[in-house]
Amino acid sequence: MGHIPKKIANFAVNYKLNLMQFSVNQIASLCGGTVEGNGDIIINSFAKIEEGRPGAISFLANPKYTHHIYDTASSAVLVSRDFAPEKPLACALIRVDDPYATVASLMRMASAMLEPAPVGIEQPCHIAEGVEVPADAYVGAFAYIGKGAELAPGVKIFPGAYVGDGVKIGAGSVIKPNASVYHGCVIGERCIVHSGAVIGADGFGFAPTENGYEKIPQLGNVVLEDDVEIGANTTVDRAMMGSTRVGRGTKLDNLIQVAHNCVIGEQTVMAAQVGIAGSTHVGSRCMFGGQVGIAGHITIGDNVQLGAQSGVPNSIPSDRRMMGSPAIPAGNFARMAVAQKNLPDLMARLRRLELEVARLAAAE
Repeated sequence: MGHIPKKIANFAVNYKLNLMQFSVNQIASLCGGTVEGNGDIIINSFAKIEEGRPGAISFLANPKYTHHIYDTASSAVLVSRDFAPEKPLACALIRVDDPYATVASLMRMASAMLEPAPVGIEQPCHIAEGVEVPADAYVGAFAYIGKGAELAPGVKIFPGAYVGDGVKIGAGSVIKPNASVYHGCVIGERCIVHSGAVIGADGFGFAPTENGYEKIPQLGNVVLEDDVEIGANTTVDRAMMGSTRVGRGTKLDNLIQVAHNCVIGEQTVMAAQVGIAGSTHVGSRCMFGGQVGIAGHITIGDNVQLGAQSGVPNSIPSDRRMMGSPAIPAGNFARMAVAQKNLPDLMARLRRLELEVARLAAAE
């Protein structure tokens, strides 16, 4: 993304105008792009290229959407620098290095300007004695902050959120409404914990005895490193001993389960309903599709990609693309899927051959 984030970060400072009332030329200057067409058109919203409308900016990153650029109603479209139109265009073009990364940066800027940035303490709420709330922080109504909690500058605790005893929350982090951070957990800087998420609930530890299952105390905590985002209703269980850890820049979607004593590396992303069993280590820069299931006590290397609904019973080395249940190399899975689709015809042919062989044998 190069220099884009820095320019986008300064956007709100440099332009004290109404949100999204900017010319194509102004937007191009922010993202280091070059304009083809009318640079004076005013942009006031975003739109998908196939759902374009006047005043909107769209982007073209996937070639299969190229045909939409010739009839889109959007006023401007972000395209790659080497895009070569085959027909005349009604929209202005902004040529950039990476259209997808650029539109993401622009949308982050717009989101920052749109979302409220509350400051102060609303009542009623509970803040334990001795807890210091920085002047630029926010504690919403009905939030609970326990004894010994530490809030860094710029922290936002939204209404109904629970922050347990001894929790540490780094600068600029946000705990959304009705999220819970149990005692002793550590949240890094610029993290987001969305509504309904639970950080630090007990791990699923029970010892079988003659009288049933005896609960094993879970005495560890959860550590979220800087720039981690936890989706709505996602759970990250506390460790039995030590820490369950989510690495810097990792993003977890909604409805994900991370069990006790797991370690997830940096810049890893997981889609909804991924489940990771206890004491599993996941590397950095991994990508997991929705509903992936990971067994416990295994290791997933760096740069591993797992297709949706993959089941992983064993460790996987780094730099692998896997799919299926149990997961196998993605290329093998694709060939199996093609073969499986042809199974009814293959079975019918086999049956015909069996009948023919039987007929020939009887004729002898």
